[in-house]
This record gives sequence, C-alpha cells and structure tokens, in this order.
Amino acid sequence: MFTRKNGRHWLAAAAMTGAAALALTGCAGGGDAGGEYDPDEEVTLNFTWWGNDDRADRYGQLIEAFEAEHPNITIDGTFTDFPSYWEKRKTEAAGGGLPDVWQFSDSYLREYAEPGLLLDLDTVGEYIDFEAFDEGLRQTGQLDGTQYSLPTGYSSWAVFLNDGLLEAAGVEPYEGGTTYDEYTEWMAEVTEATGGEVYGGTDMTQRIQTFENVLRAEGGNLYTEDGELGFTEDQLRDFWNSGAEARDGVAIPQQQLEEIAPISGFGSNRTASEASWSNFLGGYLADSGAESVTLVAPPLDVPGGKDLYRQAGLQVAISADTEHPEAAAMWLDFVVNSETAGEVFGTTLGFPASETKLAGTTLEGVDAQVADYLESVSDRIGDAPPVPVVGYGSLEQTFWDLGKSIGLGAISVDEAVSQFFGEAQVILG
Repeated sequence: MFTRKNGRHWLAAAAMTGAAALALTGCAGGGDAGGEYDPDEEVTLNFTWWGNDDRADRYGQLIEAFEAEHPNITIDGTFTDFPSYWEKRKTEAAGGGLPDVWQFSDSYLREYAEPGLLLDLDTVGEYIDFEAFDEGLRQTGQLDGTQYSLPTGYSSWAVFLNDGLLEAAGVEPYEGGTTYDEYTEWMAEVTEATGGEVYGGTDMTQRIQTFENVLRAEGGNLYTEDGELGFTEDQLRDFWNSGAEARDGVAIPQQQLEEIAPISGFGSNRTASEASWSNFLGGYLADSGAESVTLVAPPLDVPGGKDLYRQAGLQVAISADTEHPEAAAMWLDFVVNSETAGEVFGTTLGFPASETKLAGTTLEGVDAQVADYLESVSDRIGDAPPVPVVGYGSLEQTFWDLGKSIGLGAISVDEAVSQFFGEAQVILG
C-alpha cells in the first residue's frame, strides 16, 4: 500500500492467480454523456493502470496535481502487473463493473469497443483536446471511425543494456542491429565472463513482439486486415526453435525468472540486457538501481528491413457505464494532454503523443535518451500493423506463457505450436 500526501491511499491490486477468462458482455449501461459538468458536485472516479512502483509514484503525483485543480473530484487509483490487470478487466466486464477511467491498450480495442463497453469520446469532446494529436497517432484509438481511447505516447522496440554490469564483467556493450545469432553470441560472452552470476539476457523468443519484428522484416505481420493470423505453424516453429541456443545456458533460466516475478531479470540485475519498449527506460532504472542504462537497436536479420513501428498501444479509455462522463473526460484529458503529465511522466508512458503534453516534457536525462533512441532507429520504422484482432491480448499472453513453458522444459516446441494454433482457432473463431 502506498500512502498519498493528502492522507488518502491508492493500492497495488493483488494478482489474480488462476482467474477464469470470462466472456465479455455487451450490456454496457452508458452514462449521461454530453451533459453539463457541475464544478460543485462531489465526484469520485475509479482509475486503474498496470505497471511498477515507479509508474505508480508518478500517477500519484499526477492525481494530486489534478485534484488540486479540481477539488471536487477524487481519483481512487489502483494498479497491478500486466497479466493480472487484464484478467481483472475481463471479470469486471462480465459483471458490469469496469473502472470509470483506465489505462488501456490498442491490443484490446476491438474486444472492448465492439460490445459497447467503451465510451465514444466524441460525446464528451468539449472536455478533450483532440487537435493536440497527430492524426496517425489519434487513429490508434479509433475503430470504424469512432474515437474510443487516446494514446499517452508512443514507443519502439529496443534492447536495454546495464552499463555497470557490463563494465564489471569486462564485456563490450552490444552494438545493436546485428543478426539474432550474433546477439546470442554476445549474450554468451557475458554469461561466460561472469560465470553465470549475471546472464547476457533473456530468451527473446518468449515475446510475441520479437516474432512480430521477424515477420515485419520479411514484409509480413502477425495478423491480416481480415482478422486472421499472418503466419504459419512452420514459421512459428522455426522461430521458437531459434531460441534453443539461448535456452541452453546462455540466457537466464526460466526458473530464476519465475522466482523473481513480476520483476524482470534485467530489473533485478540478473541479466545485462533485455528487450522491451523504449518507454521502459525509467522503470528499468528504478527497478535495477543502475546508474546507467543504454538503449540500442534490436537484432535484425534482413538488411534494410522495416521491422519497427511507432507503437502507441498504451492508451487511456473511459467505460461506457461511468456515472460521471464529463469528469472522466477531464481526467483522461489531463493524463494524455496536460503539460503537467509531460513534467511528471516524461517519456515513461511513451514519447508524448500530444503537442501539449510534449510541451511540458523537458527532454534531458532519461527523456533525452529515449528521444535520441527513437531518432536513431527512424530508418527502421515502417507502417503500423493492422488494428489488432479481437482477442489479440489473450493471444499475446498465450504466446508468452507458452514461451515460458518451453523455457521450463514443460513442453516441446511442437507441443507449444499446436497449443498456440488451437487457442488461436478458438479465439479467432
């Protein structure tokens, strides 16, 4: 539990283990959107997000700033880790109890918008500055022309390096942009140099984002515009098999990662590198306590491949059944648009997507690093992928879970491929 300065509290929600994935209901209520905001009415909004303690501390600062400007509005905030977050949202959706405002992901846009669970933001448009967004970034929260969410920022996939651990190991930093095999060879150097006290990295084939980059470099995508998978069983099998060398004593053993979860191997200083979204830099510094972390380009097997893109997946949405749509819109606008949000979050929620939020961001230190990284990989930025299919979030989690099971030796690659496509067939119909 984290105590706020004004005496109220905001909580880290407990992880839901073994929670059943409940089907979404299409019976959203719908608040009185488009009404008049009463500044004298006492309003309490439930707000939730996923992330670590660093993100929670920043949201705490933002909540205090917003409540100082709007003393009649109280923001009750909770947070948890990413997998538990979406399990809880599914349960709430089935029971009609979604939060008023919540950190959202474009991966779930179809899943929550199509059944009518998200508020059409145009109905509270007078409280939100849409014009502060580049049209392309604004469209990441649209489905069939309706605006259901807005991005906090955008990121690109990156490899993070713990400079202190590498210096202590006497290993030169990974230069970035090499082939995947060369990156694995570099990881092996680190693991060997430290005698396994620090591993070179984590098995990259666990993450669907790495697979997406491999497919995009070859001109493909994870899924098609028609809502089908964009790859074959053989492609997935080859991808997971490509991680065999890393899993054979080079990358950190999956069992160790299970023991320290939800902190990652990089965040716990057990690996010298890790791949993730560029906006994770601030969180990695906070988790690891490292004095210096460097971002470099991820591996690439196809010269000139356009595998990366401006990922604006971290968004904010309002539930359709909120009883206070106008106040909810004001809080959403404060999160995605205010200069205060730029001051508090910098680039930790992605490089600011709106002009007004960017105006409040001082690009120095960590934020300058992220900006410099995004510029350094600009020649690898391609078109954004299609709008995620319904159930993409579940497929992403299934992919990660199966990757971890492979690492634990619980299943073979062939079994994992069969299970993934079986799950995909159920989810995609």
